[in-house]
Amino acid sequence: MNPEIASPDRKVGPSTWSRILAIREVGSLAALVIMLLVLTVTIPQFGQWGNLVNITRNFSFVGIVALGMTLVILTGGIDLSVGSIWGMTAVLTASLMSQGWLIAPAILVGLLAAAAVGLFNGLCVTRLHMSPFVPTLASLSIARSLALIITHGRPISNFGPQKQAFYWIGGGDIGGVPNPFILFVVMAIIFWIVLSRTVWGRRVYAVGGNEKAARLTGLNVRRLKVSVYIISALCAGIAGIVQASYLSSVTASLATGQELSVIAATVIGGVNLSGGEGTIFGVVIGTIMLEVLRNGLLLFGIDPYWQGVFVGAIIVIAVSLDRFRKSVGRD
Repeated sequence: MNPEIASPDRKVGPSTWSRILAIREVGSLAALVIMLLVLTVTIPQFGQWGNLVNITRNFSFVGIVALGMTLVILTGGIDLSVGSIWGMTAVLTASLMSQGWLIAPAILVGLLAAAAVGLFNGLCVTRLHMSPFVPTLASLSIARSLALIITHGRPISNFGPQKQAFYWIGGGDIGGVPNPFILFVVMAIIFWIVLSRTVWGRRVYAVGGNEKAARLTGLNVRRLKVSVYIISALCAGIAGIVQASYLSSVTASLATGQELSVIAATVIGGVNLSGGEGTIFGVVIGTIMLEVLRNGLLLFGIDPYWQGVFVGAIIVIAVSLDRFRKSVGRD
């Protein structure tokens, strides 16, 4: 008998079921598919083109910010300031355009302001050795206050001579597909390539997986951490500008509390809050799940105040499924 031929009772490899469960995003993807099927069958309005367009546009704003947040969390950090940076950048850009600035310089200044907040967060974490919670919480308050100072508590709805071109950025579409969704998809692809196909991306995972070991290999951990906080802030700034364009009006309260939705999207998508684990594909799934849930609850006629309860439940379920996946993978 050929010794290389395994006996019937010999385990030659993991079962197909184990391999499927080993896929990190399988739990969140399965939950999303079930949600879509249930909503499509029970609520005819859900599958209508107009509703789907609204869903894709709405989750794109959170999704853009979640991409940047993913980088921060992968390094073992957290950024609580993204919602305030989102609003600050929107009102700053809108304010400059209302004063006659052209689109390009107004957007550039807005994004530079966002990057400055991200740089502040990164330097506090790396140079002053603060817990990420502290400087980003401070930035949450500072950026929101700056938004109030810029607007004096009043809405901005005059976007100057190039307002129609500006409105197209967030409110327009290409072939019926909303511009925010197109931007989100393009950014998601770029982030996926960077994280999975570049040395910099591998370093992000290395820092989150074992920062001490990463330092011992000669990796400049400080510089990398500062860069991810800047990128996170820039993503929040981009979302703010695009959403201001879509709304055609902006107030200082824009995106208040949205940092919680962003973090929820990353956690539901399988990103480990301890760092070192997670994928862009998972974050995209988590982002879509949040908006599908919100939209479904509204169509079911459920009080919007219950949304937080359902989101919290999904977070717990998603984390539990991830732990179950890991335990199966070890068997």
